[in-house]
Amino acid sequence: EPPEGGWGWVVMLAAMWCNGAVFGIQNSCGVLFVSMLRLFGSSEDKQLAFKTAWVSSLSMGMVFFCSPIVSIFTDLFGCRKVAVLGAAVGLVGLLSSSFVSTIEPLYFTYGILFACGCSFAYQPSLVILGHYFKKRLGLVNGIVTAGSSLFTVSLPFLLRVLIDSVDLYNTLRVLCILMFVLFLAGFTYKPLVPNTKDKEGGKKGKSKFPPVKKICNFSVFKVLSYRIWAFGIPAALFGYFVPYVHLMNHVKDRFGDSVPEEVLLLCLGITSGVGRLVFGRVADYIPGAKKIYLQVASFFFIGLMSMMIPLCNVFGALIAVCLFMGLFDGCFICIMAPIAFELVGAQDVSQAIGFLLGLMSVPMTVGPPIAGLLRDKLGTYDVAFYLAGVPPLVGGAILCFIPWVHERQKLKERAKPVDGETTEKMLENESTLVSDATEKPVKELDSGF
Repeated sequence: EPPEGGWGWVVMLAAMWCNGAVFGIQNSCGVLFVSMLRLFGSSEDKQLAFKTAWVSSLSMGMVFFCSPIVSIFTDLFGCRKVAVLGAAVGLVGLLSSSFVSTIEPLYFTYGILFACGCSFAYQPSLVILGHYFKKRLGLVNGIVTAGSSLFTVSLPFLLRVLIDSVDLYNTLRVLCILMFVLFLAGFTYKPLVPNTKDKEGGKKGKSKFPPVKKICNFSVFKVLSYRIWAFGIPAALFGYFVPYVHLMNHVKDRFGDSVPEEVLLLCLGITSGVGRLVFGRVADYIPGAKKIYLQVASFFFIGLMSMMIPLCNVFGALIAVCLFMGLFDGCFICIMAPIAFELVGAQDVSQAIGFLLGLMSVPMTVGPPIAGLLRDKLGTYDVAFYLAGVPPLVGGAILCFIPWVHERQKLKERAKPVDGETTEKMLENESTLVSDATEKPVKELDSGF
């Protein structure tokens, strides 16, 4: 049984730091993006925004793309080893990014190496919480995920001060401190449940790998409602990450240096945290797969807010848009695990989330560079933001079918045992009639003698 505390509180703080460091840096990429444009760009380069957007886009995409692989490694080797190794790789990637002289090496150092390290550090931080908490797991998850909102709120301002004071290279070196603390935090993940590799080789005392079927469970894709969900959400996310990457530069284009654009990321971070707490609680009162309607509403408002960004000619209007966008962003994120639980059950929920995050990586990676390309071609972000609002509306429409499909599946499953029982009863009745029919002449013969 989980201890519901004790060393678990230290683990919770370490996991909170992990969420904050990983997604705080990723969500603050808009500030780094503007600095990269200045440092590596030239007025002659007509594809500057397109090239630079690939750095942040690859980074966020790889965090999710590695998720199915990380879940396998976590099952095999345990949370502590994977988290420590991931933080070390992320530290090396971020440090090496501070020594490049052109934009191209950043695709590997920041976009792949740093992001892969973040992914390997992040996933174990969610798994380890289940070792220490059960009754309080909802509360602890809320506190841990609030770490990303806390860092998203504060980090943009710190990055702006650092970039203005000590340039981009030294700012990246300062961020290495966050990754070093994350490296140390990984050592606190003391496992209370043996990993798959230990279970397989524990009796013989030898290290033995389990069969592939036990490690990688593709059976979740047999569930139709999960298939729709796993492909509907990525369809909605082609424009999701565009505001995080390009909003800062759009504000520069529209308003110049007269407004504090970091306030927009502050608004996104604060209301995202509020949305996670509020809608997470609301989801508890919505039965079964109908929770999906919360995600449908989230995508509708996220798409609408993206389309409204170019219409905002006043900075205050942009603040209002970001407040709403952050609120529904928090709603979308906080109910992913409960929905996965409803669709595939507790046994397969870990792999189901891992596969979903992996599928999400493709649209999240592609969207921002396309928006940058449109900016380079048209000289403005307006069309990019209008188009970024379309996929969430389409994806939300696809998700509307899930509760209906899920209910039909449940009815079919209920009907199967009922049919079996009916057949058994018919056979029993038939055998009773046969036995009665054979007994009657016997009794008549008995009475005749």
